[in-house]
Amino acid sequence: MLGLLFGLSVLAVGLLRQDMERVLMQPIDVETPVLFEIAKGQGISAVAAALSGHGFLERPFYLRLEAMRLRLAGRLQAGVYELGSGLTPRELLQRFVRGDVKRYRFTVVEGSTFKSLRTQIAALPGVTRTVTGLSDEALMQRLDAGEEAAEGRFFPSTYEYLHHTEDLTLYRRAHAEMRRVLAAAWTARQADLPYRSPEEALIMASVIEKETGLASERAAIARVFVRRLQRGMRLQTDPTVIYGLGEDFDGNLRKGDLLRDTPFNTYTRAGLPPTPIALPGEAAIVAALNPAPGEALYFVARGDGSHEFSATLVAHQRAVRRYQSQ
Repeated sequence: MLGLLFGLSVLAVGLLRQDMERVLMQPIDVETPVLFEIAKGQGISAVAAALSGHGFLERPFYLRLEAMRLRLAGRLQAGVYELGSGLTPRELLQRFVRGDVKRYRFTVVEGSTFKSLRTQIAALPGVTRTVTGLSDEALMQRLDAGEEAAEGRFFPSTYEYLHHTEDLTLYRRAHAEMRRVLAAAWTARQADLPYRSPEEALIMASVIEKETGLASERAAIARVFVRRLQRGMRLQTDPTVIYGLGEDFDGNLRKGDLLRDTPFNTYTRAGLPPTPIALPGEAAIVAALNPAPGEALYFVARGDGSHEFSATLVAHQRAVRRYQSQ
């Protein structure tokens, strides 16, 4: 009799192990990845029950047993996880222990505007929105930036963030990175540049960013603008006019627009615009502070993204006639 009971016990344990292995190795089936959150302090029992409630785990007890067997029950890390089709409960347990939480990425594009950045961040998934209704000025005050203009102050790069990250945190990171890059470039700048502050160099960098079609021409374009400032010539650059027109710009820049005076019109006003006109990247900042050597004072677009540079007005007018006729 005892032998029979022992045999039945062994058989039962074997069947239990077999069923447990089946459940823990059964891939979850979802059409699209879903988000699953482990709250701070949440234990394996609650996590297993939640997985079962979502239909990802047939028998919650098996996951609890597995976690206790491997001594992982108290090592689950809080956070939001992305669960995709094909993952098994055993793999999920390891992810929860490693803390492989969902990570998002977004890219701030060089030459974009602060307005477009606000639209972009407002639409990001997984972000907790805290500044959506604030004005640009109020947002900058939240960043302890004082009276600093928002335009141009956020560094174009790719940023990673976790679920529930506040939007202000993303602005703060991009703002701090721009300060860091600008400070480093300012320290390594050429001598005898016509800038009174790093902020003026940032304004110039934004103009260079918008004027440059080829990366190889940034420093050459910087040289033209720097020499113009040094000689007291107006910059006469279309992107500043377009920025000053704002919503009135319909995609077609006309002669009348060049004559329409705004604080940003560098055809009607001397010197730099009052603020940056875009978010410049590091290459544009470095170019503004380290322009290429040369005598050019003019350039005109060739139509292929590159420019023809000229040292005299006569040569420039000849280049304009040539490329406009094409």
